[in-house]
Amino acid sequence: MKKSLSIVFALTLALPIAAFAQGTLKIGTVDMQRAFKDYNKTKEAEAKINEAKNAAKKEYDDRAEAYKKALDEINNLNKQLESSALSADKKTQMAKERDDKIANIKNMEREITDFRQTREQQLQQQLMRVREGIVKEITDVVIEKVKTKSLDFVLDKSGMSINGVPVVMYAPDNVDFTNEIIDTLNKPGRAAAPTTRKTSANPSATPARAAKP
Repeated sequence: MKKSLSIVFALTLALPIAAFAQGTLKIGTVDMQRAFKDYNKTKEAEAKINEAKNAAKKEYDDRAEAYKKALDEINNLNKQLESSALSADKKTQMAKERDDKIANIKNMEREITDFRQTREQQLQQQLMRVREGIVKEITDVVIEKVKTKSLDFVLDKSGMSINGVPVVMYAPDNVDFTNEIIDTLNKPGRAAAPTTRKTSANPSATPARAAKP
């Protein structure tokens, strides 16, 4: 089995080595993570996400404050009910008021929990949609550059293997065109494709692949 694997590995390397020897392959590299970070639209999206997070936090804090106030009222009623100076009718009335508040505060607990879970899910979904849209935009620009430069392969310099090792361990600086991607993305008046549209990649139609940051 070891011999067979060695043969397969050797055959896998043979084609690219032969192609390099003939000078037929044109390789490019892009730092997708840096392109994502330096894209103006990413910064704008992060600001909007943070604004939504702050709004959700404020609403949560308001609910939590109302809950604390209701809890204090219940504790005050409990203290008053311990007084021996209260008449039986007054105690009955106050006990009913306390029980009603306890039932209400239990509803508040459920509402606060549901609110937190729902908002967290909504924010996470919003973040993923925005991220996917921006990554697709960057990838589209990369593919256009690939066609312009007639490249055969594009490697993501920011990509890591499952072993935590950089996918691109070395590449000469002159094959990197990350700055061109960033300049194109941030070009004033650039008409960007809709980021919510989803398209499936066709390997036979695209000469290179770029990984997500």
